[in-house]
Amino acid sequence: MKNILFCGNYKVFDGMLSAMLSIFKRTESKEPFSFFIFTMDVSYLKADYTPLTDSQALFLDSLAKTYNPENCVKKIDVTDIYKKEFDSCPNEQCYCSPYTLIRLFADLYEELPEKILYLDVDILFNRDIDLLWNTDIEGFEYAAARDHYGKFLINPNFINAGVILFNLKKCRETKLFEKCRELIKTKKLVFADESAIIRCTTKKKMLSQRFNDQKFLYKNTVIRHFSKRLFWTPYPHTANIKQWSVTKVHKIFGYENFDDILYEYIYQKNKFEREFNKN
Repeated sequence: MKNILFCGNYKVFDGMLSAMLSIFKRTESKEPFSFFIFTMDVSYLKADYTPLTDSQALFLDSLAKTYNPENCVKKIDVTDIYKKEFDSCPNEQCYCSPYTLIRLFADLYEELPEKILYLDVDILFNRDIDLLWNTDIEGFEYAAARDHYGKFLINPNFINAGVILFNLKKCRETKLFEKCRELIKTKKLVFADESAIIRCTTKKKMLSQRFNDQKFLYKNTVIRHFSKRLFWTPYPHTANIKQWSVTKVHKIFGYENFDDILYEYIYQKNKFEREFNKN
């Protein structure tokens, strides 16, 4: 069983849907997947901060089972733990959203297996997930690739936390997440949970950039991460183009090798909306 962790609210359903499809379409192994989704209701902070809906979770689960009946999607509401741990903390209004903080609760859920791959929702697999999943992380808290910009601007080994293969057994031993949560609660951090993970790490394994390419797509790229990036033309600017913006993926990036994934994403998204409106 391969185990995946997503975090987010109802608005990132498109990312979870397209990311899951990329895993199914690029993986040759018949081994089943378990997808765990941490979500929460913090609409008192912002109206849009409501959980992944039950209908969205059920649709993802039914879709996963069309690829393998043993696949499953489990929605886990972490609202109560969030309020207990991070309510009114210095990083609650961080640079992205409070949903980035909730992966730091992974050690608190016994149902999560000892090895789990955390993924941001703005990723697509370009090659087989086994190239990453089969990484030996015995003795390490996690494995991660360098951040494309951070490795130049901050530290040569500054990681990007959008793709992390966690050894939860080791993390519980070293109390990685516990230490991270304490930092989040007591100190304002530039990159919130990412900074906390980096500061509290005891031992990590560095991965090749191809496991988390945040700017380019190469033949050997395993994961293309559609994070915010710098463009030089027609003038220097940043843009945050996600994979579910299919027209922009074609027009700006010129990518065609994800077409089978993205066209299936469009079909499934329309199917979900028809079923949701019908119900």
